[in-house]
Amino acid sequence: MATRGKSINLFLMDGNASGRMKCTLANWTGIAYKIPRTELDKCKERDDLKQSGVYFLFGTSEQTGDNMVYIGQAGARKNGEGILYRLYEHKRNPDKDYWTESVVFTTSNNSFGPTEISYLENRFCNIANEAKRYIVKNGNDPTPGNITEEKESELEEFIDYAKIIMGTLGHKVFEPLDEVVKMTATIEPDEHKELVLCMKRKSRKSGHIIEASCKQTNEGFVVMAGSHIETIDSESIPSAIKKTRETSKIDANGILQENVLFRSPSYAAAFVIGGHANGLIEWKSADGKTLKEIEESSYTK
Repeated sequence: MATRGKSINLFLMDGNASGRMKCTLANWTGIAYKIPRTELDKCKERDDLKQSGVYFLFGTSEQTGDNMVYIGQAGARKNGEGILYRLYEHKRNPDKDYWTESVVFTTSNNSFGPTEISYLENRFCNIANEAKRYIVKNGNDPTPGNITEEKESELEEFIDYAKIIMGTLGHKVFEPLDEVVKMTATIEPDEHKELVLCMKRKSRKSGHIIEASCKQTNEGFVVMAGSHIETIDSESIPSAIKKTRETSKIDANGILQENVLFRSPSYAAAFVIGGHANGLIEWKSADGKTLKEIEESSYTK
């Protein structure tokens, strides 16, 4: 079955792409806001931000440069203090000084109660941890609460829409790094295959067998954890690749311990061999076709 498109309404509340955004989606009761930390004061009069909901605090580690997120919930209080009040509390908290913007999910009909937001917080934390894109800063594992199977189905549908919105707002916190692109360039034009590439060669520098796998995604090329890479750099290695090799998790035997994303196949290949490389030639499919041959084949079909 063909994938259906989605109609998303994105409102730039301050008239520019770096300011506040309100996001809604056709046939969805949810509302999402993207609010820079510096713009919280502009939201004081918004009644829907005084409701119950789930929020995300996004930032970057100054020590490692890793993306970080804190996921929380806020219940509406008798004095009308809900999500926005919690964001102000976090802004004043010195332990959460890393966040620079928040993404908030609530509803147009104020339908979230304590059970719903507990379930959503738990599920969002689990999905973010499984995706391994961001360091999840939650100290405790949120409780999912007790819900009926009917309510679970309803909330899971809300989560599916929230994933689309979150990606649209620029955060891939729910998307696994190794989610591959479906290709139509192999075997039959109508047969969809995952484009999984590999490289195997004997290193002249170390004498070891270098064997790596790579997946093409919508963002680029992911060298997969478990790949055996060259540990010795060539003198001509690009500086950006050298730095990535220094900061990536590679054990003493040259085994990569994490997935690493690159924008081009050549940078992915250079990371593996520790020097300049033509990724269109180095990366091959299981049947021996180079990436260049695969791409040329897709153009002619």
